[in-house]
Amino acid sequence: MVDAVTVVAIALLVGAIVGAAVPMVPSGLLSLAGLVVYWWGAGFAELSRLTFAVLVLIAIVTALVEFFGGSIAARAGGASWLTTAVAAVVGIVLMIVSGPLGLLAGLFGTVFVLEFVRNGELEGSARSAVYTTVGTLASTAVQVLLTASILLGFIVAVFLL
Repeated sequence: MVDAVTVVAIALLVGAIVGAAVPMVPSGLLSLAGLVVYWWGAGFAELSRLTFAVLVLIAIVTALVEFFGGSIAARAGGASWLTTAVAAVVGIVLMIVSGPLGLLAGLFGTVFVLEFVRNGELEGSARSAVYTTVGTLASTAVQVLLTASILLGFIVAVFLL
């Protein structure tokens, strides 16, 4: 039987998948909220503790990828922590003004310019900017896959087991 708690939990889990593709929507935290709402609303009995723990772990990993994926990619490309922080702020501001393309352009442009000013290397600056941009896109893809996995695992555990 499907009750209101299940509907809310599934809505949060589906919202997490959509949110993974939309900047500034905390997909990992939405997944976590959906799991907690269901587990609490079902009296801690519907999902086994192991299933709940595994799904919560995946939600936490999703949140970590969301919050740190771009920064890790920037650092892997050789960007400094200061460049990474400034690029994140500029990207968020440009995303608010012009959407996801503004985010990507802001990240790329900021990392490129600041790393060029810092090192004076055209190739190194371009590499850092590309790593940051591709890392941000890859982070989004990973978030979509992880949140979809959480929803699928939830549906299997609740409705098929």
